[in-house]
Amino acid sequence: MKKLLLLSCLFLSALTYSQQPQYNIIVDRNGTGNFRNIQQAIDSVRTFNPVGMVTIFIKKGFYKEKLEIPTHCCNVRLIGEDRDKTIINWDDHANIRKMGTFRTFTLKICGNDIRLENLTVENSSAPMGQAVSLHVEGDRAVFVNCRFLGHQDTIYTGRENMRQYFLNCYIEGTTDFIFGPSTVWFEGCEIVCKRNSYITAGSTPEHIKYGYIFNNCNIHFADSTVTEEYLGRPWRAYAMTLFMNCQLPKGIKAIGWHNWGKVENEKTARYMEYNNSGEGANTVGRPAWIKLLTKKEAAEYTVENVLKGFDGWNPTKQ
Repeated sequence: MKKLLLLSCLFLSALTYSQQPQYNIIVDRNGTGNFRNIQQAIDSVRTFNPVGMVTIFIKKGFYKEKLEIPTHCCNVRLIGEDRDKTIINWDDHANIRKMGTFRTFTLKICGNDIRLENLTVENSSAPMGQAVSLHVEGDRAVFVNCRFLGHQDTIYTGRENMRQYFLNCYIEGTTDFIFGPSTVWFEGCEIVCKRNSYITAGSTPEHIKYGYIFNNCNIHFADSTVTEEYLGRPWRAYAMTLFMNCQLPKGIKAIGWHNWGKVENEKTARYMEYNNSGEGANTVGRPAWIKLLTKKEAAEYTVENVLKGFDGWNPTKQ
């Protein structure tokens, strides 16, 4: 009996151990991990690592770092211990020494196949100009259960033909706080508007079919001072954005979209809506240059079609 009990305990112990998540690198500000800083952990990953995904576990803490994942750093997963308590923070804005928008990032991702889970990425600068929280130039980037905090220009999706997937994320900002030329699918995300302004400012190139797709997202206002909001305006003429199956609050302007003060953009911008709900989803006041999809037309917009590219990538199958 004792032998049987011992064998049972060993089996359960081995099973429990096998079910524990396996981390290649642990980051802890308190010094109990492999590194105290996230950038040190990223820099330790082998160039174009041939052995597969490297998982970096980041313990709860406040990481005051301006991070960059370079192009030669690929196949890396960064997992936070607690989404709301594992915080990466920096505070640059465009008017500090005239640095401009694109150097203000808190986290810049240039490598391919980077995955973030359970993390907060924050640009905590004062609202004194553009201040990017997340800047993405890599392909096949995935963000799951993350928070992206900022004001103007919170998320920059920075290169055409690059694909990104946001699942169950919280994204807040003021003006044009999701902007750029990449192809991006937002699934089940919470989009929080902090000022009367514009949610998106796509710059999809003319030859790229898909830009921003928001599916099953909840758009709402941070507080009672926010009363009017546009779904988007075209940073470049052929911007493509679709809101479908989303909750749109009262305060989304009846016109819905802005032409950036250029009537000619109305001939080229690709703005679409389908099956949204809430008071802001009323399309009676939408202008003729906005496309309201039929059920048949909307069926084209799936993760598989939008993100497949040349390699058949589907982040929902990973």
